[in-house]
Amino acid sequence: MVPADQSTSFAAARDGDGHAFAELVGPHRGGIHLHCYRMLGSFHDAEEATQETLLRAWSALGSYEARAPFSHWLYRIATTTCLMMIRAAGRRPQLVEDLAHLQPYPDRLLDALPAASLDPAREAEQRESVTLAFVSALQLLPATQRAAVILKDVLAFSSAEIAEALDTSVATVNSGLQRARTRLRGAGPGAGRELTPADVTVLERFLDAWSRRDIDCLITLLSEDAVLRMPPEPLALHGPDEIMAFLSTVPAGGRLDLIPLIVTAANGQTALAAYGPDDDGDVAAYGVMVLDLRDGSVAGITGFADATLFPAFGLPHEFDRTATNGGYPSTRTRSTR
Repeated sequence: MVPADQSTSFAAARDGDGHAFAELVGPHRGGIHLHCYRMLGSFHDAEEATQETLLRAWSALGSYEARAPFSHWLYRIATTTCLMMIRAAGRRPQLVEDLAHLQPYPDRLLDALPAASLDPAREAEQRESVTLAFVSALQLLPATQRAAVILKDVLAFSSAEIAEALDTSVATVNSGLQRARTRLRGAGPGAGRELTPADVTVLERFLDAWSRRDIDCLITLLSEDAVLRMPPEPLALHGPDEIMAFLSTVPAGGRLDLIPLIVTAANGQTALAAYGPDDDGDVAAYGVMVLDLRDGSVAGITGFADATLFPAFGLPHEFDRTATNGGYPSTRTRSTR
């Protein structure tokens, strides 16, 4: 089931034409990458899994029998690839704090994907499936349950198709789906909503207070149940006092004014790219903070001290004072798929 306009590329690819294969899989690459991210929770691991998936697809193209859509065939290969990587990683994390591999996913890549469906309900499900809280919760599931819930609830595979992909029975798939959905219930807030005026105000006040190193103001912007996490560290700081005690002493020795921030977006949520002084005296990429803005306050901060993420966000390694918002106005609607 290859689209008619790609039949020539498919035939050429089966005959060994690498350029034709690239043309054939090109429209699916972004979706496969996002699928691997949902499965693995790591942007960099998703890159590796996507490359491995395409290599496997290239090698096995002659075995594709067109009994299912070509995209389904690719997703099956991607799922198998991710399951192998999960098993190789060893012990499954039990708590969110154990997710040393967790990384954010840039909205600029999400926005480049085609709309998954014209059905608003399906679009809502797609948006919720990429929030940081939901992706984190997925990582705590057994690998096959994780695969089943993504294939079923995100990609709309049938239980029979999932059973074939996972080499198991339909009954086993349905049982696993029920258990997985129970564990995922209430995993986190939905994404893709337009920021409320209160959220925008909080974000603007947060940026201003940060630049002025105004700890007292920052405390007032955090909800009472706010949590700060910083993967890969097994760290969870709860409440404004604990969070501010950390921010006022650890990053750049508490000199928040030396850490400029640029507004960006990740996982359908507002994010801040942080720059800091390096050993050469330059202001260079430091990390990304994903904010959970809820009910007019900052309910959560997940920080990733990883400068290698910046290219994926389209951000330079050295701080550019003209890039005040990273191309993402704070009032834009987060449109994720």
